[in-house]
Amino acid sequence: MLIQQTREHLYTLRLTGFLQALDEQLAQPAMAELSFEQRLAMLVDREILYRDNRRLERLLKIARLRIGACVEDIDYRHARGLEKSRMASLVALDWIRQSLNLCLTGPTGSGKTWLACAFGNEACRRGFSVRYLRLPRLFEMLRIAHGDGSYTRLMNQLLKTDLLILDDWGIQKVSAAQRNDLMEVIEDRHGRGSTLIASQLPIEHWHEYIGEATIADAVLDRLLHGAHRLNLTGESMRKTKGKLTDRDRSV
Repeated sequence: MLIQQTREHLYTLRLTGFLQALDEQLAQPAMAELSFEQRLAMLVDREILYRDNRRLERLLKIARLRIGACVEDIDYRHARGLEKSRMASLVALDWIRQSLNLCLTGPTGSGKTWLACAFGNEACRRGFSVRYLRLPRLFEMLRIAHGDGSYTRLMNQLLKTDLLILDDWGIQKVSAAQRNDLMEVIEDRHGRGSTLIASQLPIEHWHEYIGEATIADAVLDRLLHGAHRLNLTGESMRKTKGKLTDRDRSV
């Protein structure tokens, strides 16, 4: 009767991991050989692990990463301009802690989106809030927000995000309204959060892409000052993996 009351109290306190571990201990008679301190430590560790896993699930759900990539699977076998020492530094995510930006550029198929999502996944695992958006999708969200009165709420959400990933930067022309919205997003986040840009367009063409000189200067000054730049090179990873598959089949 006492244990049932304890279980109910744990449930009320939302100590789900603790409760699950307690039930497992009760089902294993060998646990009685451990000291009270040992069993208590195991229960507390389980609760911490449970909460960490739930937090990660929540962060990944909010992030909506396009690809389930992780930094442990980064492929260094092919020449793409990825140096292990530099990547190790970026994977440490100090640039996010310092509210700096990261710009990933390179041709189609070079792995920009995959790497962006891998950084996003690692950031979630480290407890940072992340949001992945294709730039055209962000522009559409902002357009709708202007019309339905949710603009301020959306901007606050973007501002509070530790890492904002903007993919497909530069694939379509920017209108005057989109240019202004982009300026507001970048200005709000400057020095307060990190933005990761993934683009086929080389950085030297970004000014022309944004268009209006004054706004382009302001956006790029805030976006590129102190930013890390990673330019991917080499053949498309899709083609490379296809060749490897064909070779495997021929063996």
